[in-house]
Amino acid sequence: MSPSLYLPLVSTTAPSPGSHFRAALAAERPLQIAGAINAYAALLAQRAGFRALYLSGAGVANHSYGIPDTGDTTLADVAIDARRIAQRVPLPLLVDIDTGWDDPARAVHELAAVGVAAVHLEDQVPAKLCGHLPGKQLVSTAAMAARIRAAVTGKPDPAFVVMARTDAASVEGVPAALARAQAYVAAGADMIFAEALRTLDDYRTFTAALTVPVLANLTEFGQTPYFTVEELRTAGVAMVLYPLGASRAAASASLDVYTALRRDGTQRNVVSKMQTRADLYDVLGYKSPQPPA
Repeated sequence: MSPSLYLPLVSTTAPSPGSHFRAALAAERPLQIAGAINAYAALLAQRAGFRALYLSGAGVANHSYGIPDTGDTTLADVAIDARRIAQRVPLPLLVDIDTGWDDPARAVHELAAVGVAAVHLEDQVPAKLCGHLPGKQLVSTAAMAARIRAAVTGKPDPAFVVMARTDAASVEGVPAALARAQAYVAAGADMIFAEALRTLDDYRTFTAALTVPVLANLTEFGQTPYFTVEELRTAGVAMVLYPLGASRAAASASLDVYTALRRDGTQRNVVSKMQTRADLYDVLGYKSPQPPA
Protein backbone atom coordinates (compact mmCIF):
# COMPACT_ATOMS: atom_id res chain seq x y z
CA MET A 1 0.00 0.00 0.00
CA SER A 2 1.31 3.42 -0.88
CA PRO A 3 2.17 5.73 2.06
CA SER A 4 -0.06 8.34 0.43
CA LEU A 5 -3.05 6.19 1.36
CA TYR A 6 -2.31 6.44 5.07
CA LEU A 7 -4.90 9.01 6.00
CA PRO A 8 -5.37 10.59 9.44
CA LEU A 9 -7.33 8.38 11.79
CA VAL A 10 -8.05 10.77 14.62
CA SER A 11 -10.35 13.70 15.08
CA THR A 12 -8.74 17.09 14.72
CA THR A 13 -10.70 18.28 17.76
CA ALA A 14 -10.01 15.45 20.25
CA PRO A 15 -6.55 14.87 21.78
CA SER A 16 -4.86 11.93 20.08
CA PRO A 17 -3.14 9.04 21.89
CA GLY A 18 0.18 10.53 20.84
CA SER A 19 -0.81 13.80 22.49
CA HIS A 20 -1.59 11.88 25.69
CA PHE A 21 1.85 10.27 25.60
CA ARG A 22 3.57 13.64 25.15
CA ALA A 23 1.44 15.13 27.94
CA ALA A 24 2.50 12.34 30.28
CA LEU A 25 6.13 13.02 29.38
CA ALA A 26 5.65 16.70 30.14
CA ALA A 27 4.01 15.92 33.48
CA GLU A 28 6.62 13.45 34.77
CA ARG A 29 10.37 13.49 34.15
CA PRO A 30 11.58 10.90 33.80
CA LEU A 31 8.34 9.26 32.77
CA GLN A 32 8.08 5.76 34.22
CA ILE A 33 6.59 3.41 31.61
CA ALA A 34 5.22 0.09 32.85
CA GLY A 35 5.32 -3.03 30.73
CA ALA A 36 1.98 -4.83 30.44
CA ILE A 37 1.60 -8.12 28.58
CA ASN A 38 -2.19 -7.96 28.45
CA ALA A 39 -5.15 -5.76 29.33
CA TYR A 40 -5.44 -7.03 32.90
CA ALA A 41 -1.78 -6.30 33.59
CA ALA A 42 -2.42 -2.82 32.17
CA LEU A 43 -5.27 -2.32 34.64
CA LEU A 44 -2.94 -3.24 37.49
CA ALA A 45 -0.27 -0.81 36.26
CA GLN A 46 -2.89 1.92 36.02
CA ARG A 47 -3.98 1.18 39.59
CA ALA A 48 -0.36 1.50 40.75
CA GLY A 49 -0.28 5.04 39.36
CA PHE A 50 1.68 4.76 36.12
CA ARG A 51 0.98 7.37 33.45
CA ALA A 52 2.07 5.30 30.43
CA LEU A 53 2.19 1.66 29.35
CA TYR A 54 4.40 -0.51 27.16
CA LEU A 55 3.82 -3.63 25.10
CA SER A 56 7.07 -5.51 24.57
CA GLY A 57 7.79 -7.55 21.49
CA ALA A 58 9.37 -10.11 23.80
CA GLY A 59 6.23 -10.04 25.90
CA VAL A 60 4.09 -10.89 22.88
CA ALA A 61 6.46 -13.64 21.74
CA ASN A 62 7.05 -15.16 25.18
CA HIS A 63 3.64 -14.87 26.78
CA SER A 64 1.14 -14.87 23.93
CA TYR A 65 2.95 -17.43 21.75
CA GLY A 66 5.37 -19.22 24.07
CA ILE A 67 8.38 -18.64 21.81
CA PRO A 68 11.69 -16.75 22.11
CA ASP A 69 11.95 -13.14 20.97
CA THR A 70 13.82 -13.76 17.73
CA GLY A 71 11.70 -11.87 15.22
CA ASP A 72 9.12 -14.59 14.52
CA THR A 73 6.04 -12.65 15.63
CA THR A 74 4.21 -10.50 13.09
CA LEU A 75 2.45 -7.17 12.97
CA ALA A 76 -0.87 -9.00 13.27
CA ASP A 77 0.33 -10.80 16.41
CA VAL A 78 1.37 -7.57 18.09
CA ALA A 79 -1.74 -5.66 16.98
CA ILE A 80 -4.03 -8.17 18.71
CA ASP A 81 -2.46 -7.56 22.12
CA ALA A 82 -2.08 -3.83 21.52
CA ARG A 83 -5.75 -3.48 20.65
CA ARG A 84 -6.85 -5.29 23.80
CA ILE A 85 -4.75 -3.02 26.00
CA ALA A 86 -5.49 0.28 24.26
CA GLN A 87 -9.24 -0.30 24.14
CA ARG A 88 -9.48 -1.24 27.83
CA VAL A 89 -7.07 1.17 29.54
CA PRO A 90 -6.91 4.91 28.71
CA LEU A 91 -3.20 5.33 29.44
CA PRO A 92 -1.00 6.01 26.38
CA LEU A 93 0.60 2.85 25.03
CA LEU A 94 4.11 2.54 23.57
CA VAL A 95 4.54 -0.58 21.39
CA ASP A 96 7.64 -2.44 20.25
CA ILE A 97 7.48 -3.02 16.48
CA ASP A 98 10.87 -4.76 16.23
CA THR A 99 12.46 -3.80 12.90
CA GLY A 100 9.19 -2.57 11.38
CA TRP A 101 8.59 -5.88 9.58
CA ASP A 102 8.36 -5.42 5.81
CA ASP A 103 6.53 -2.09 5.93
CA PRO A 104 7.15 0.33 8.84
CA ALA A 105 4.52 2.75 7.50
CA ARG A 106 1.88 0.04 7.54
CA ALA A 107 2.92 -1.00 11.05
CA VAL A 108 2.51 2.55 12.35
CA HIS A 109 -0.78 3.02 10.52
CA GLU A 110 -2.34 -0.21 11.79
CA LEU A 111 -1.21 0.21 15.37
CA ALA A 112 -2.39 3.82 15.45
CA ALA A 113 -5.76 2.56 14.22
CA VAL A 114 -6.19 0.43 17.36
CA GLY A 115 -5.31 3.30 19.71
CA VAL A 116 -1.54 3.04 20.16
CA ALA A 117 0.21 6.31 21.06
CA ALA A 118 3.82 5.53 20.18
CA VAL A 119 6.05 2.87 18.64
CA HIS A 120 9.73 2.11 18.61
CA LEU A 121 11.67 0.31 15.93
CA GLU A 122 15.27 -0.87 16.06
CA ASP A 123 18.38 -1.02 13.94
CA GLN A 124 18.96 -4.76 14.08
CA VAL A 125 18.61 -7.12 11.12
CA PRO A 126 15.12 -8.67 10.81
CA ALA A 127 16.18 -11.89 12.59
CA LYS A 128 16.66 -9.78 15.70
CA LEU A 129 17.73 -10.78 19.20
CA CYS A 130 16.90 -9.47 22.64
CA GLY A 131 18.74 -6.19 23.06
CA HIS A 132 20.74 -7.51 26.03
CA LEU A 133 22.03 -10.70 24.38
CA PRO A 134 25.36 -11.09 22.55
CA GLY A 135 25.54 -11.70 18.83
CA LYS A 136 23.29 -8.87 17.64
CA GLN A 137 23.73 -7.77 14.04
CA LEU A 138 22.86 -4.28 12.86
CA VAL A 139 21.76 -2.84 9.56
CA SER A 140 23.58 0.20 8.21
CA THR A 141 22.76 3.66 9.49
CA ALA A 142 21.30 4.51 6.09
CA ALA A 143 19.05 1.44 6.13
CA MET A 144 17.74 2.31 9.58
CA ALA A 145 17.18 5.93 8.55
CA ALA A 146 15.07 4.62 5.68
CA ARG A 147 13.01 2.58 8.13
CA ILE A 148 12.40 5.68 10.21
CA ARG A 149 11.40 7.81 7.23
CA ALA A 150 8.96 5.11 6.17
CA ALA A 151 7.49 4.82 9.68
CA VAL A 152 6.96 8.58 9.86
CA THR A 153 4.83 8.49 6.71
CA GLY A 154 2.38 6.22 8.54
CA LYS A 155 1.80 8.64 11.44
CA PRO A 156 -1.90 9.53 11.81
CA ASP A 157 -1.08 12.94 13.28
CA PRO A 158 2.05 14.90 14.19
CA ALA A 159 1.78 14.00 17.88
CA PHE A 160 2.08 10.26 17.27
CA VAL A 161 5.54 9.19 18.45
CA VAL A 162 8.00 7.27 16.30
CA MET A 163 10.91 6.34 18.53
CA ALA A 164 14.17 4.93 17.16
CA ARG A 165 16.00 2.30 19.16
CA THR A 166 19.70 1.76 18.63
CA ASP A 167 21.40 -1.46 19.72
CA ALA A 168 24.80 -0.20 18.61
CA ALA A 169 26.31 0.59 22.02
CA SER A 170 27.07 -3.06 22.80
CA VAL A 171 28.08 -3.84 19.20
CA GLU A 172 29.96 -0.78 17.92
CA GLY A 173 30.52 1.25 21.07
CA VAL A 174 28.86 4.30 22.59
CA PRO A 175 30.30 6.94 20.20
CA ALA A 176 29.07 4.98 17.19
CA ALA A 177 25.68 4.47 18.85
CA LEU A 178 25.39 8.20 19.44
CA ALA A 179 26.29 8.96 15.83
CA ARG A 180 23.56 6.58 14.75
CA ALA A 181 21.06 8.20 17.12
CA GLN A 182 21.83 11.64 15.69
CA ALA A 183 21.28 10.31 12.17
CA TYR A 184 17.99 8.75 13.26
CA VAL A 185 16.76 12.05 14.67
CA ALA A 186 17.72 13.73 11.39
CA ALA A 187 15.63 11.07 9.61
CA GLY A 188 12.56 12.01 11.64
CA ALA A 189 12.69 10.05 14.91
CA ASP A 190 10.79 11.87 17.65
CA MET A 191 12.65 10.17 20.51
CA ILE A 192 15.61 7.83 21.04
CA PHE A 193 15.70 4.46 22.80
CA ALA A 194 19.33 3.88 23.80
CA GLU A 195 19.56 0.15 24.43
CA ALA A 196 21.97 -1.64 26.77
CA LEU A 197 23.89 1.36 28.07
CA ARG A 198 25.99 0.49 31.11
CA THR A 199 26.69 3.74 32.97
CA LEU A 200 25.06 7.01 33.87
CA ASP A 201 27.83 8.74 31.96
CA ASP A 202 26.74 6.85 28.85
CA TYR A 203 23.26 8.31 29.28
CA ARG A 204 24.71 11.77 29.88
CA THR A 205 26.60 11.45 26.61
CA PHE A 206 23.35 10.77 24.77
CA THR A 207 21.17 13.34 26.49
CA ALA A 208 23.77 16.10 26.16
CA ALA A 209 24.18 15.53 22.42
CA LEU A 210 20.56 14.98 21.40
CA THR A 211 17.69 17.45 21.21
CA VAL A 212 14.98 14.80 21.61
CA PRO A 213 13.92 12.79 24.69
CA VAL A 214 15.98 9.70 25.51
CA LEU A 215 14.61 6.45 26.97
CA ALA A 216 16.47 4.12 29.34
CA ASN A 217 15.43 0.47 29.32
CA LEU A 218 15.80 -1.09 32.79
CA THR A 219 15.02 -4.66 31.88
CA GLU A 220 16.00 -7.20 34.51
CA PHE A 221 19.02 -9.49 34.13
CA GLY A 222 20.41 -7.32 31.34
CA GLN A 223 23.44 -5.11 30.78
CA THR A 224 22.00 -1.90 32.24
CA PRO A 225 22.20 -1.56 36.04
CA TYR A 226 19.04 -0.94 38.07
CA PHE A 227 19.41 2.82 38.21
CA THR A 228 16.90 4.78 40.25
CA VAL A 229 14.59 7.37 38.78
CA GLU A 230 16.55 10.10 40.53
CA GLU A 231 19.88 8.86 39.16
CA LEU A 232 18.48 8.82 35.64
CA ARG A 233 16.93 12.25 36.13
CA THR A 234 20.34 13.69 36.95
CA ALA A 235 21.63 12.13 33.71
CA GLY A 236 18.95 13.90 31.70
CA VAL A 237 16.95 10.77 30.84
CA ALA A 238 13.34 11.53 29.88
CA MET A 239 11.76 8.05 30.07
CA VAL A 240 12.41 4.93 32.13
CA LEU A 241 11.06 1.64 30.83
CA TYR A 242 10.32 -1.47 32.90
CA PRO A 243 9.30 -3.85 30.11
CA LEU A 244 8.71 -7.24 31.72
CA GLY A 245 9.34 -7.04 35.45
CA ALA A 246 5.74 -7.67 36.49
CA SER A 247 5.31 -10.55 34.05
CA ARG A 248 8.53 -12.17 35.27
CA ALA A 249 7.25 -11.98 38.84
CA ALA A 250 3.87 -13.38 37.80
CA ALA A 251 5.52 -16.26 35.93
CA SER A 252 7.62 -17.18 38.96
CA ALA A 253 4.58 -17.08 41.23
CA SER A 254 2.55 -19.17 38.78
CA LEU A 255 5.22 -21.86 38.67
CA ASP A 256 5.22 -21.97 42.49
CA VAL A 257 1.45 -22.55 42.49
CA TYR A 258 1.58 -25.24 39.80
CA THR A 259 4.39 -26.99 41.68
CA ALA A 260 2.50 -26.88 44.97
CA LEU A 261 -0.67 -28.24 43.37
CA ARG A 262 1.21 -31.23 41.94
CA ARG A 263 3.23 -31.80 45.09
CA ASP A 264 0.51 -31.31 47.70
CA GLY A 265 -2.64 -32.22 45.81
CA THR A 266 -4.31 -29.04 47.10
CA GLN A 267 -3.97 -25.27 46.87
CA ARG A 268 -4.27 -24.83 50.65
CA ASN A 269 -0.59 -24.01 51.09
CA VAL A 270 -0.48 -21.32 48.41
CA VAL A 271 -3.95 -19.76 48.40
CA SER A 272 -2.67 -17.01 50.72
CA LYS A 273 -0.41 -15.84 47.88
CA MET A 274 -3.26 -15.47 45.42
CA GLN A 275 -5.28 -12.42 44.48
CA THR A 276 -8.72 -12.74 46.05
CA ARG A 277 -11.90 -12.88 44.05
CA ALA A 278 -12.97 -9.59 45.65
CA ASP A 279 -9.73 -7.90 44.58
CA LEU A 280 -10.12 -9.26 41.04
CA TYR A 281 -13.63 -7.89 40.77
CA ASP A 282 -12.48 -4.57 42.21
CA VAL A 283 -9.76 -4.19 39.55
CA LEU A 284 -12.21 -5.13 36.82
CA GLY A 285 -14.87 -2.74 38.10
CA TYR A 286 -17.32 -5.63 38.46
CA LYS A 287 -19.70 -5.84 41.38
CA SER A 288 -20.33 -9.47 42.22
CA PRO A 289 -23.95 -10.59 42.62
CA GLN A 290 -25.20 -10.66 46.19
CA PRO A 291 -25.98 -14.12 47.60
CA PRO A 292 -29.67 -14.81 48.29
CA ALA A 293 -30.88 -13.75 51.74
